Amino acid sequence: MKKKILSVVLSLALVGGLFAGCGGNGGSTGGSTDTGSTDTQATTSDDGGSTASGGGKKVGVSMPTKDLQRWNQDGANMESELKAAGYDVDLQYAANDTQQQLSQVENMINSGCSVLVIAAIEGSSLGEALDMAKENNIPVIAYDRLLMDSDAVSYYATFDNYMVGTIQGKYVEEQLDLKNAGDKTYNIEFTAGDPGDNNAGFFFNGAYDVLKTYIDKGTLKVVSGQTKFEDVATPTWGTDVAQKRAENILSTYYADGTELDAWLCSNDSTALGVENALAANYNGKYPIITGQDCDIENTKNMIAGKQSMSVFKDTRTLASQVVKMVGQILNGEDVDVNDTETYNNNKITVPSYLCEPVFADANNYKELLIDSGYYTEDQLK
Repeated sequence: MKKKILSVVLSLALVGGLFAGCGGNGGSTGGSTDTGSTDTQATTSDDGGSTASGGGKKVGVSMPTKDLQRWNQDGANMESELKAAGYDVDLQYAANDTQQQLSQVENMINSGCSVLVIAAIEGSSLGEALDMAKENNIPVIAYDRLLMDSDAVSYYATFDNYMVGTIQGKYVEEQLDLKNAGDKTYNIEFTAGDPGDNNAGFFFNGAYDVLKTYIDKGTLKVVSGQTKFEDVATPTWGTDVAQKRAENILSTYYADGTELDAWLCSNDSTALGVENALAANYNGKYPIITGQDCDIENTKNMIAGKQSMSVFKDTRTLASQVVKMVGQILNGEDVDVNDTETYNNNKITVPSYLCEPVFADANNYKELLIDSGYYTEDQLK
């Protein structure tokens, strides 16, 4: 079965092989607190000049929260890469508070940042700051979450988010052998992401588009009847929010012994909520559960058989690409993009660079996560 899944990923990939970092043709331990900044100075040589190409220019990096593991990794990777390139770095986390993020970005502008890299809490919440950046001729890179309703967004760097959902949907399709199901029927539920995150719709649609045919035929039955994004969305991607909804579904629709065959979750924090709910409220055959991000707790659950798969997005690759884009902007060079059509933010279509997600499960996690240095074996014990 692993070979079948890998063949799906290979056929979906836009360029290169399964382990290519980013597509060429193209939706979160350590570091600062949520309310603080981690200004980092460029290393200087004995004669006072910068030892790297950044020349001491300042880059503002705004991350949404430290509550999800992936954003801690994104922030730390970004800070490390930018510092190594010779930039001063103002890295701040906004504690999932949109007003705090707005204030932090405005402060970055006032403090003289030359470029802003922003992973928004809510895509449409930073209009005032983006207008301010535009007035000051400061380029803005939207990081992994598209900044909406503004023409001040210069570039977008992310993963192929529709492909993430497609990989998840194809996994369910193959694990249940839906193409050869005949008269067999299977029960499935969906948990999607934050409605304020533009990526969440791409994740959900990518998966649902794969499975819709089987739902329409009756091969897949959504026992709760909840199939619309707005019904299955999870504000803030919260594990507790996903868990509460899953508990309600299990107690309402599965308490009579109805078996659940699959629960398609858009990411690992929501998958963890579903897994917690299943542990306390379900006694039937354990279902297929999908995820995204390969968070530590979820990877442990994959190893233990409590989560079937996760889509791995190597944030080191994304951070490296964004640092490269920052350098290209500040050097007046052409900026790498591989998608100029997909991501419209209601004002403009934002030139984008899409990195390539890959499939992970209990069979290949060592190669993807440990051998690559993403985690140590001790972290997954």
